[in-house]
Amino acid sequence: MPWIAALSGYLLFPDYLALGAQILIAILFALSLDLILGYAGIVTLGQAAFFGIGAYTAGILAVHGWTEPISELLAAAAAAGMLGIVTGFVVLRTEGLPLLMLTLVVAEMIAEIANKWDAVTGGADGLQGMTIAPVFGLFRFDLLGRTAFCYSLAVLFLCWLLVRAIVYSPFGRSLTGIRENATRMHAIGAPVLTRRITVYAIAGSLSGIAGALLAQTEQFVGLQTLSFERSGGVVIMLILGGAGRLYGAFIGVPLYMLAQDQLAERYPVYWSAGIGVLLIAVALGARGGALGLWDRASRWIAR
Repeated sequence: MPWIAALSGYLLFPDYLALGAQILIAILFALSLDLILGYAGIVTLGQAAFFGIGAYTAGILAVHGWTEPISELLAAAAAAGMLGIVTGFVVLRTEGLPLLMLTLVVAEMIAEIANKWDAVTGGADGLQGMTIAPVFGLFRFDLLGRTAFCYSLAVLFLCWLLVRAIVYSPFGRSLTGIRENATRMHAIGAPVLTRRITVYAIAGSLSGIAGALLAQTEQFVGLQTLSFERSGGVVIMLILGGAGRLYGAFIGVPLYMLAQDQLAERYPVYWSAGIGVLLIAVALGARGGALGLWDRASRWIAR
């Protein structure tokens, strides 16, 4: 179970808790993508738009004196969810390549707005001067990252419970049906567009929470939270772990970060090429990612 692994990491690697918090935040981001890509079949390259909106919402509130972290998370979730509803009415009327391009355009437009609106967002210099109050007034964010790790783990667990409840609900089952055959779901009277917009907004809210967590733990928000690299990176992480599997994000994110760290250390200039080769190998030889490979290995052993 990933929860036991996380708690063990807290005890065994106290010097790496700040990095652990970043991994937990990335897992939540990938989990939000899994909800729409793995279960609803909505292909996107613009998930960073929601992540960045959440980060900037928390950051702007903190800069202007609203420092309570839990309420900042809720505000970030609301802002990102509203963006999901507004943009969903437009982008989710398309399929395939047009959908992919529209999600990318939305993210790039928001990134450009953040870049030009420097009076509010800090522009290219980023949003600085954030102050975050202790969680529940008791647990102050420390340099060692202990509070950040536990706080991120608790938020991730609650969000995972929400995603799990959605996936195994009748609503979640209908999303799987829409992914497999939207035309047939239309034929039986299912409100396909409404359900796609709903899950798109929910996933956007979860991404916004992940962005707000990053802003609170780093106490800085930059334009990289809205970058294409962040959107593309989370897709790669999810593919490595296995899309449409509740634990795919928990496997793919550590795999990607470990591979990135090792490749960047050995090949500082060409590490991204190594990630590309790894992704091609997974796509061709391990369909379903690491979890799919594990399933096939388990069936082979059972036979």
